[in-house]
Amino acid sequence: MVSRRGVLLGGGAVVVAGLFGRPASATGPASDPFTLGVASGDPTPDGFVLWTRLAVTPMAEDGRGGMADRAYEVWWQVSPDERFTRPVASGMSWAEPSWAHSVHAEPTGLEPGREYFYRFGVDRWVSPVGRTRTAPARPTLPPALNLAFLSCAQYEHGFFTGYRRIAESEPELIVHLGDYVYEYAAHVYNAPSGNVRDHAGPETQTLANYRQRFAQYKLDPDLQAAHAVAPWLVVFDDHEVDNNWAGPVPERPNPRFDRRRTAAMRAYWENMPLRYARQPRGTALPLHRRVRWGRLATFHLLDTRQYRDDQGCGDGYRDCPAAADPARSILGAPQEKWLLDGFRRSGATWDVLAQQVFFAQRDRDPGPVLSTSQDAWDGYAASRQRVVRGWLDAKVRNAVVLTGDVHAHWAADVKLDFADPDAPVVGSELICTSLTTGGDGFDSDPATHPFLANNKHLHLYNGQRGYVRATVTPAELAADFMTLPYVHRAGAPAQRKAGFVIPDGVPGPQRRYLRPFTGPQAFAPRELADHTVWTETERP
Repeated sequence: MVSRRGVLLGGGAVVVAGLFGRPASATGPASDPFTLGVASGDPTPDGFVLWTRLAVTPMAEDGRGGMADRAYEVWWQVSPDERFTRPVASGMSWAEPSWAHSVHAEPTGLEPGREYFYRFGVDRWVSPVGRTRTAPARPTLPPALNLAFLSCAQYEHGFFTGYRRIAESEPELIVHLGDYVYEYAAHVYNAPSGNVRDHAGPETQTLANYRQRFAQYKLDPDLQAAHAVAPWLVVFDDHEVDNNWAGPVPERPNPRFDRRRTAAMRAYWENMPLRYARQPRGTALPLHRRVRWGRLATFHLLDTRQYRDDQGCGDGYRDCPAAADPARSILGAPQEKWLLDGFRRSGATWDVLAQQVFFAQRDRDPGPVLSTSQDAWDGYAASRQRVVRGWLDAKVRNAVVLTGDVHAHWAADVKLDFADPDAPVVGSELICTSLTTGGDGFDSDPATHPFLANNKHLHLYNGQRGYVRATVTPAELAADFMTLPYVHRAGAPAQRKAGFVIPDGVPGPQRRYLRPFTGPQAFAPRELADHTVWTETERP
């Protein structure tokens, strides 16, 4: 007997002659083409996008996945039960060689707010089964939404056990906040304790390079399990292209950066559960968008890379006058306007900004000098103030920012004026650590971190690997900061480090649980501040 849990957490393609009433073809794939798994994303009340990519030899250096240079007819089914005894939607999509034989199917006409299962078929091959769900109907107020969010999964730095633990918890929604893949060649960006596995191929520059890199990550069974268990909302950060890139400006001078961005954008769309409306054109991929979960939550998915001004004083922590320049933006003027318009039209209990880099101010200097990260919103302080003022003017009921990037768990109050210690709290920020980047990391007592003493609006620090689980209800948003004690080998348990609650109408995360730290401390306080900066800014 096939169990529901077994369907979701394991299993590969199977051979079924004559699937969908079609006989097996002599010209079909000779071996399993569903090696990269399945995924879904961007749910609406009547549908979602379904994804797969055909690849019989996924690690082929030419990025073609071992597929013939022709289109394949791929069939898909959607059913309310995992055995597909009564499919409610089906269709055909063409897997085109020009788009790496990826499939982005967009079924519609489904019931709102319910679970579905899906699968693909090509010739005699059938994909693994995935689970997804539609969003609740717009007028409804669902009682709860269970989600997980994460970022920064460096393949070389650790095993993807965190993805497996997320899948086992069977959330209704997964939000990935960027750095899904990393661009470096093997032995270039190393974890402090050494890498546990190697990237294949050179640093990603060409379309073939990026396609191969995505394939290497997607072959991981733990990542495949997380994709198959729930719909994803995805945004990229920097490493999907180039470290700390800013619009047309690369980290280091590169006369071919436009070509590199074009390749990276194309490969990202090919490998993610994104709709055809997001298909890139040249260097541009229209990533910012909204997903609504009834009247409970509106997710504003932001892009802080494509449209930002270049970092004003380099990428690190600086006292930088340009950071306050009102002409500078991390979103670009059109996206800022789109976001502020969205606040006014939302009407949701929770407005969630799913984005990449630290939003709240973090001053590393205990004195009068303001030394902040120029790659984060601190480097675009006027842009941040316009966004916060925008949600205040729109009378947003609860504004919550979800953030990745910094390889540590944090929680923060959001203020309109961080320079005033008595300024009111007007929003909340929840920051997830990396899934693997940085290696095992370390536990600590957050009270010993100097940043928390310098910045009273910060309420948590933890340097282990992990992710965040959250339950959103009309009454509160409850977040559990989950950690893994190690990633240098597979199989680590997921452990709760801290629990925070944001009550409806009361901005600022309130701590309800903190796992006791038994020591010893890995760093003295001053060393910990230096290590935090190094962790966020050190690159090859």
